[in-house]
Amino acid sequence: MIKIGEYNKLTINRFVDFGAYLIDNEDNEVLLPKRYLSGEEELDDNIEVFVYNDSENRPVATTEHPFATVGQFSLMRVKAVNAIGAFLDWGLVAKDLLVPFGEQRVRMQAGRSYIVYIYLDPSSQRIVASAKLDKFLNKSVPDYYHRQKIDVLITQQQEIGYRVIVDGKHWGMIYNNELYQQVNIGEHHMGFIKQVRDDGKIDVTLAKIEKMRIDDVAALILDYLQENGGTMTLNDKSTPDEILRTFNCSKKDFKKALGLLYKQHRVTLGDTTTLIP
Repeated sequence: MIKIGEYNKLTINRFVDFGAYLIDNEDNEVLLPKRYLSGEEELDDNIEVFVYNDSENRPVATTEHPFATVGQFSLMRVKAVNAIGAFLDWGLVAKDLLVPFGEQRVRMQAGRSYIVYIYLDPSSQRIVASAKLDKFLNKSVPDYYHRQKIDVLITQQQEIGYRVIVDGKHWGMIYNNELYQQVNIGEHHMGFIKQVRDDGKIDVTLAKIEKMRIDDVAALILDYLQENGGTMTLNDKSTPDEILRTFNCSKKDFKKALGLLYKQHRVTLGDTTTLIP
């Protein structure tokens, strides 16, 4: 079966003046327009394409890659708004993505970007998007374990931190005191489960497990020393703000990294931190 709104591995069945017809293993056909052919393709070649509906709701294939496929969340920019709804830049030259007015949480404006969910409308079989994210997320208590690695999509900045989508399934929160790097709305990051509360709310961190963090900070310190003549004024008595500005980490991790380098006889400690040749 050819899946609309997803990538499909299909076979070239026949060539026509305006492109090539591709088939799946059930002999369902879809057109790949000529502009997506290099001229080197042959009959029975396998090719991966993205399949969507054209303006007349007919399936059509492309070798272009949209910003997201059916079943995914993504940040997209509104190109235009008309009487039907808002049209998003989807990353496809020949197709924009519609967000009907009924699927807008607030009235969308041209030029602004919004996090949306892409789905196949069951009644029209058209690919559309929705900014009403809640209805596409799982409300049950998730079965995550402490420090489990997850995908994190940054969706909204709040006073206490950032609201995120975890693995495309659940809401989560990264609190400000867990952030030691800059994040932007729409970015995906590797994160870790900090805890799942009894009410199902998920606390997330982007910080790696301690040993990995300490090793990373130690490597940053060595690089900094080598680039600055082997000496720096930062030490275990420096302020958290000074350390954060220079190494993008907490004072606790900085002190542990210094201790690790001292035990490895790679630095001397005092009023200054000095690299041992």
